[in-house]
Amino acid sequence: MPTQPPASLAAAVVLAAGAGTRMRSATPKMLHPLGGRTLLGHALTAASATGPGRLAVVVRHQRDLVAAHVTEIDRAAELVDQDEIPGTGRAVQCALEALDAPEPLEGPVLVMAGDVPLLDAGILSELAAAHAAEGNAITLLTATLEDATGYGRVLRSGGQVTGIVEERDASAEQRAITEINTSTYVFDAAVLRWALRQVGRENAQGEVYLTDVIALAHAEGLSVRALQVEDPWAVEGVNDRVQLAALGAELNRRTLEGWMRAGVTVVDPASTWIDVTVELAEDVTLAPGTQLHGTTTVGAGASIGPDSTLTDCEVGERAEIIRTHGTGAVIGADAVVGPFAYLRPGTALGVGGKIGTFVETKNATIGDGAKVPHLSYVGDAEIGEGTNIGAASVFVNYDGVTKRRTRVGRHARTGSDNMFVAPVTVGDGAYTGAGTVIRQDVPPGALAVPESGQRNIPGWVQRKRPGTPAAEAASHALSPQSDSTTTDDVDRGAHER
Repeated sequence: MPTQPPASLAAAVVLAAGAGTRMRSATPKMLHPLGGRTLLGHALTAASATGPGRLAVVVRHQRDLVAAHVTEIDRAAELVDQDEIPGTGRAVQCALEALDAPEPLEGPVLVMAGDVPLLDAGILSELAAAHAAEGNAITLLTATLEDATGYGRVLRSGGQVTGIVEERDASAEQRAITEINTSTYVFDAAVLRWALRQVGRENAQGEVYLTDVIALAHAEGLSVRALQVEDPWAVEGVNDRVQLAALGAELNRRTLEGWMRAGVTVVDPASTWIDVTVELAEDVTLAPGTQLHGTTTVGAGASIGPDSTLTDCEVGERAEIIRTHGTGAVIGADAVVGPFAYLRPGTALGVGGKIGTFVETKNATIGDGAKVPHLSYVGDAEIGEGTNIGAASVFVNYDGVTKRRTRVGRHARTGSDNMFVAPVTVGDGAYTGAGTVIRQDVPPGALAVPESGQRNIPGWVQRKRPGTPAAEAASHALSPQSDSTTTDDVDRGAHER
């Protein structure tokens, strides 16, 4: 039997082997996103933050997908495969067997489910501290709910926890209990190892229940106590998409409240969504319809929205982003973007720069003070500081085989409706005329104009579009009576005199 356990966690075990059939999804339940992380990502983040000596994740359903995700999050996490024997008890037993190498594990072991996204490191650390302070063999996290349907009920006697009964195995009297098991525990490793060897499968599910360890330990006279959490949301699990949405909304509410208390203005919390991985500075303003995802960071005094979605973007101080969709973009301080701009990965806008209305950018560096104000596509390009790109310009970056780059120098002025056929360079201080197709380099300070002048083809409309309103209007304008005024205009003028 175990002695007094140390205060620190020897290991943490995250259970992620379940099929999650109620999600009705080709995606493993553990990989469904919520607030910028997957369900499993939230669990691993919380477990890691408690500082365990080792971290193990038990996998089985869609094993390769889940395992790859675990490795992506934490390369130090140990992957443990559950065998064909069902049940959480067997999952933990497989984990303990892996953790017992190269020598038997000693000390407290945290065990938690991988689908409880609001359970944070603070609560887990409190549970571990209570376990150590009380010298318990087992300490479990419980909560009291008005409606405990679906949960295992906690059985007590004189303050000690005597067991847990799953709802399917519970009597009517036991179902009336409102204290529920949250599937979060700290076990002494020796107790856990001993008890799991005793657990059978004589239950309604035919599974190895981890909860049976509680009654076995109590029967041995070991100390089994519970820490009750006051926040029921913190221990709410996800079993279907309805619960996923409810927990997502609650997580977002908490995230927004935290940022508002830190000095961020959120005009309409009901329509604003921020991932837990986003970082905001003081005096940021988020207008209605704003969504910030991934690793997005926003500098002090910047304003985002309305109706803007930024993913993995960096926004500088005092920048203004209006009705914009951006991914993987860097926006400099005091820059202005939008409305109706589309920033694709690789976009970098300099200090005081502008990407304006109906402009799309991709893999483009736009220098300090440079502007692309209207109706343009800038792909695979470098635009120097202080340059202005005329309206309706297209950087023609793809020849059907290879994508190439265009370079426009500093303080250049390009005309409206230009086509920059890459690879091409426009020098510093150069100008281009409206409607120019730039196929050759433009030297610094030069003016590039269309290769040929305008040519008119008289009578084309009447010949090629006879009977149309355009043809009738042209014929009328060219008739002898319609120099600059019509007969009606002349008569009207005579009458007025």
